[in-house]
Amino acid sequence: MAIYVDADACPVKEEVYRVARRHGEKVFVVANAPLRVPADEAIELVVVRGGFEAADDWIAGQVGPGDLVVTADIPLADRSLKAGARALGPKGIPFADDSIGEALATRALLDQLRQAGQYGGGPPPFAKADRSRFLGKLDELLVAIRKERDRASRSRTDPGQGRAGGPM
Repeated sequence: MAIYVDADACPVKEEVYRVARRHGEKVFVVANAPLRVPADEAIELVVVRGGFEAADDWIAGQVGPGDLVVTADIPLADRSLKAGARALGPKGIPFADDSIGEALATRALLDQLRQAGQYGGGPPPFAKADRSRFLGKLDELLVAIRKERDRASRSRTDPGQGRAGGPM
């Protein structure tokens, strides 16, 4: 498992580092410009040059089942889910297969309204409650991913496990 952080405007990087250390997971901090990251071999800064979407493209090209992407970018969350990864917004709201289509449609509508000058507001400011919700959900998702990984590992090594009635 790896945690990929879409880091350029991410307000919860420190929280990711702390929770990832506790769980012993690798973190890739992906940005368009150099950022300061802790000196820790489990935390790696990846600077991707080449335009606005370059960091998103790099993350989308790396993620797979059992990984987690921390991002506020809905199209990146969609790409991550399609690759079998999980995606979590910095306010602690997970992206899910059954709701990502609606999120993409809402994003497109708001973009059209902004371009037409009919909508000038952005998201509400980041609050303490958002940080707290993020910490709880991040921990919850890492535990769930680990359980899924362990269950898959057990089923590969002992195919009889998990069936009703036990091994034959």
